[in-house]
Amino acid sequence: MKPSNKSPQVENDLTNIFGFDRRDSIQQNVCLPAPIGCGKPATEFKDTISEKEFTISGFCQTCQDKVFG
Repeated sequence: MKPSNKSPQVENDLTNIFGFDRRDSIQQNVCLPAPIGCGKPATEFKDTISEKEFTISGFCQTCQDKVFG
């Protein structure tokens, strides 16, 4: 999938804070690595809103359910 656009500064800050580039995970269709996400494949979503959320946060459906309820 294609990651959502964020400013270069936000992307740099996220990479520096978490130690990985969220865009890599999203492009490879996997959840963010642990301990932030689960690192598992992210290919099935409940609906288009959840799929869109993956392009923003990098969370698979299971992690979205855990984080957002």
